[in-house]
Amino acid sequence: MMSLFKKRSIFVIIFMCLLVGGIVAQAQSTNQTQYIYDDADVLTAEEEEQLEALASELSAERNTAFIIVTVNGTDGRSIEQYMGDFYDNQAPGHDKPHGNTAMLTIDLQERDVFLSGFKLAEEYLDDDRLETIRLDITSDLTDGYYYDAFSDFIKAAHKYMGYAPGEVNPNSFFFQWWFQLAVSLVVAAIVVFIMVSRSGGVVTVDGSTYIDNSQSGVVERKDDYIRTAVTQEKKPDDSDSSGGGTTSGGHSYSGSGGKF
Repeated sequence: MMSLFKKRSIFVIIFMCLLVGGIVAQAQSTNQTQYIYDDADVLTAEEEEQLEALASELSAERNTAFIIVTVNGTDGRSIEQYMGDFYDNQAPGHDKPHGNTAMLTIDLQERDVFLSGFKLAEEYLDDDRLETIRLDITSDLTDGYYYDAFSDFIKAAHKYMGYAPGEVNPNSFFFQWWFQLAVSLVVAAIVVFIMVSRSGGVVTVDGSTYIDNSQSGVVERKDDYIRTAVTQEKKPDDSDSSGGGTTSGGHSYSGSGGKF
């Protein structure tokens, strides 16, 4: 017969396992089961699996679904409209349908990319932060390094979600030692230049010192204004666009888009 102590010990162990299992399950998404939608087939099966694992892990840490969407044509819609329809119809979100979501959408046919943030991600990944991320990954997209671009997007979005809106990123180059050293050297050079320029005393001789105005051959001269010529040039097209909006379903978002 099993002793009462052993029975209680087994009961405690089972209870602890269930408790830990419940905590782990709670850390996982209560809504999102897929993060990579590679309809354009730009990823290998292994790359897609690795990105799924990365997005799932980092999404749990920020309570925000990090989504990748690739398509080869948007049926005549803009990349931004396609992204909005995807959010309306698929209802992504780590915490709930139409919940916290950061999304990267690309169209291979038109070479368009659009980054967007919904709900909590709209606040933390504002237009400026999404613009920074997009510019960082555009070269990889252009060169066809899609896995690198997608993983960098997920990691960068995860990083920025850790900084409150308006908070300065401590990883910014303004806080890097090499930037501060460069600023210090520039300031020191300016100070030295000012000191050297003043060390020779004040110059009191100017152009009028040796001129005899009574003997000068310079005569009075006057310019009359006749007309102003104006030329017009067409402003070059700007393929980049920053700024969020609202989907057809009424969900607001932050955003940044452009070509790659």
